[in-house]
Amino acid sequence: MAGSTVSGIGSNIDTQAIVTSLVNAEKVPKQTQINTASAKATTTLSSIGKVQAALDAFRGALDSMTKDSSFTGLTGSSSDEKTATMTASNTASNGSFRLIVDQLAQASKLSSKNFSGGTSTVVNTTDKPTTLTISQSGKAYDLSVPAGATLQQVRDSINTQFGTSGLSANIQTDSNGSRLILTSTNMGTGSDLTLSGTSGLDVGATVVDPPKDALYSIDGVSSVSKSNTITGALSGVDIKLVAASTYKTGSTVEKNATLITVSTNNTALKSGVKGFIDSYNALITAMNAETKVTTNLDGSTTAAALTGDSTMRSLQSTIRNEFNALSGTGAFKSLAQFGVTTSSSTGLLAIDDKKWDAAVKTNAADINSMFSGKDGMLARMKSATDDFAKASTGILATRSTSLSNTLKDLTKDQATLDERMTLLTSSLSAKYNAMDTLVAQLRQQSTSVMTTLNALNNVKTNS
Repeated sequence: MAGSTVSGIGSNIDTQAIVTSLVNAEKVPKQTQINTASAKATTTLSSIGKVQAALDAFRGALDSMTKDSSFTGLTGSSSDEKTATMTASNTASNGSFRLIVDQLAQASKLSSKNFSGGTSTVVNTTDKPTTLTISQSGKAYDLSVPAGATLQQVRDSINTQFGTSGLSANIQTDSNGSRLILTSTNMGTGSDLTLSGTSGLDVGATVVDPPKDALYSIDGVSSVSKSNTITGALSGVDIKLVAASTYKTGSTVEKNATLITVSTNNTALKSGVKGFIDSYNALITAMNAETKVTTNLDGSTTAAALTGDSTMRSLQSTIRNEFNALSGTGAFKSLAQFGVTTSSSTGLLAIDDKKWDAAVKTNAADINSMFSGKDGMLARMKSATDDFAKASTGILATRSTSLSNTLKDLTKDQATLDERMTLLTSSLSAKYNAMDTLVAQLRQQSTSVMTTLNALNNVKTNS
């Protein structure tokens, strides 16, 4: 065979090439099918994952916006943050209040006796464990003090075992030695710390600070709190007391009032709406990227992994329907009335600043009712996307699981195909090797016969 690579010893035919061609002819169609299916499943799974991540981020943003006061436009301020700070939630109302702090809440603080040996002083010199009992508000905390335990070890054990219960231990050291200082995050009258037990650490203990209630007044109404964080005194407002109010100049009786103010801030309101728009656009952009059709330089088009995908169409339709639905109790019931526009080509939102400024002057309060509440846009969008976003049973999660299973099946198909082709290669190689051996034998016989005939012919010629 002209141009062939000779590999058959007997036949001088490239049997290996023949076997390879026959195996490839059998393998290529199935291999192409597996490769095509694997590539499609892989790219689709990746795209589904990107959309699912974007949807989770959007739903997380909805939760955050539901909890804060983004759409009330309310901001809180304190005229003297060295005395008190404040935050306003979405249940607050406009108003201004005079706050006077007479006394901060204080936690109980105890000190052990002085240990001249410092932090390494052995506080349990016996050969058996002893017990230090710390009591507060009717609850006792028992600490086992091992034989040979030092003051430092007792301090570390208290923080490790009872830190989550609000107890805290430190060591104060000076030239005279060290003392164990015990305090608590619980404040207010009645939260006194006491020590008892068999450790001896309670002997000689002294009160450094007695617990105190916070004493304050709002618009002249006196109040008491066990904590320096005041919740519920004003609807939707949390106040943190920082220091006692100072006295007015030249007075030892009258104190300076701190003005706590809740007011509407249109800049904050716009920032809240802009935050929603950015979150919405991030989700739509992610979906567009996985569903778009790209036009190439030669005029041809390339579809994305999810182009024409029914799940994506359904999700986009669900989100846009909730956005376009009217909601709220005010005169304005849609963001379009506040100058929020939707791109016809991309579906992305944008704010027309002039229309926004004009609408918010008269209808700012409508924004909150539009977004908030069980029938507001935030709640409706969260509910509408539940079926798509559920972690294991949602539409996107189910599709991801199905695609992952498809890839596993294709991996098995590949292994089966490879095994079958290996067996086919072995079978064909054996057959062609047998053929080559037979051809070699026939050629040997042919050569022998020709040699005999030539010999007889030579004898006749000589005669």
